[in-house]
Amino acid sequence: MTSSGTNPGPDSDGSGGEGGREPVSAAWELLLPAASAPARGRGRALQSALRDAVRSGRLTPGTRLPSSRELAADLGVSRGLVTEAYEQLTAESYLHSGRGAGTWVSGSVRAAADRARDLAPRGPGTLVDFRPGTPDLSLFPRSAWAAAHRSVLGRLPHSALGYPDPRGLPELRVALAALLARRRGVVADPERLLVCSGVAQATTLLGFVLRERGLRTVGVEDPGSPEHATLFASTGLATARLPLDDEGLATEPLTRSGVRAVMTTPAHQFPTGIAYSAARRSRLLDWARDVDGVIMEDDYDGDFRYDRAPVGALQGLDPEHVVYTGSVSKSLAPGLRLGWLLAPASMADEIVDRKRTMDLGNPAVDQAVLADLITRGGYDRQLRRCQRAYRRRRDTLAAALAEHFPGTEVSGIAAGLHIIARLPERYGPEAGFAARAAEAGIALRLLSDCGTVRPADRSVSLVLGYAQLAPVDIARGVRLLAQAQQGLR
Repeated sequence: MTSSGTNPGPDSDGSGGEGGREPVSAAWELLLPAASAPARGRGRALQSALRDAVRSGRLTPGTRLPSSRELAADLGVSRGLVTEAYEQLTAESYLHSGRGAGTWVSGSVRAAADRARDLAPRGPGTLVDFRPGTPDLSLFPRSAWAAAHRSVLGRLPHSALGYPDPRGLPELRVALAALLARRRGVVADPERLLVCSGVAQATTLLGFVLRERGLRTVGVEDPGSPEHATLFASTGLATARLPLDDEGLATEPLTRSGVRAVMTTPAHQFPTGIAYSAARRSRLLDWARDVDGVIMEDDYDGDFRYDRAPVGALQGLDPEHVVYTGSVSKSLAPGLRLGWLLAPASMADEIVDRKRTMDLGNPAVDQAVLADLITRGGYDRQLRRCQRAYRRRRDTLAAALAEHFPGTEVSGIAAGLHIIARLPERYGPEAGFAARAAEAGIALRLLSDCGTVRPADRSVSLVLGYAQLAPVDIARGVRLLAQAQQGLR
């Protein structure tokens, strides 16, 4: 391997300089694998290797590179290949050079992080996770989804791979409209149905439109899902917490609040687990008509009722005052990011315009696969499969609580993916209970985390999810939770 002298050589890019031997050696070691690449791709490989060396900091800013003649000799490649690499990276500002002054590593480069963090909501070190909201992802119908995917790709026209209708593929909107009318009793016009990235995006779409219409505050249930307030806040809307009673959202505080839009979960309220009574549903609709207001109905798990047929959606009673939303996050998988929004006629165009500017629409292939699954009956089969599994797990959890925490009250209708468990006072206060559970590796959510109402000093109310756990893990988790509370029984 050659070394450089103290003066520039005849090359226009210089011949190294004082201390030149070390940069030559470093460059040779870093770039040698690229020199062994196939001849047709050797130039690109050399450029990529040199670029990566600068990005990673192995060639630091201010490092003087060997001349093109020296580096070509060291690597056993043509001088033109090295000259082309130097010129390309100089054009990209990775290197800089001056006539007769050599080639140097530029100071313009800032290395990017060499790792990708996973911000998915998972609990490290958790033995059993009772936090609500996650389905059993092992129930995802991989074979049926894969078969539908192959079928769709075989017949999907090329034009369908362009930018989609921001409302969603027509075939999916038609399929969803029929499904929702049949299973949830909604008034489903495919022209007013919009495919979106779950209830979360539906909430932000509505929030932006309400804000543009001059609203500044939206009512949310208390207790309720903490995510609702966070999502509305991202659109510039404040939230007013409105209390519940045994029948649903209390209408007198709602009227006094002065809000003209409210988020609700009437089929299976989160987290209390109640279903709004018929009388309360009627009064809520009367309120919306009186104030010309909007009710957003989050039907997040309305398909899962275990003791009777599910109560129909509120939207079916007044589609002009109710924005209906749902998704496949509980029935298939939240990672699909597929949901829907049924808009009143007076708001449909504004919501579609906002969706268009937000992301130009959801992925066309995934939409087509879901449409195929629905129209061929696969989605109904998946719902029946989930209902059987989740009903068994709910029963297992209730039985385990009765065995290990005698005197516990399990409340809420037999539906959904979670229960409310009110433990006897001897297990409180809840801060100590939660701390002992965490030490034992048990993840759970307190009811008090979902609203402003705080429990009495010695009471403990838990929101326990069960869908993501096999029956044996549910029983084991409750047993470990009881062991963590030894001495309080």
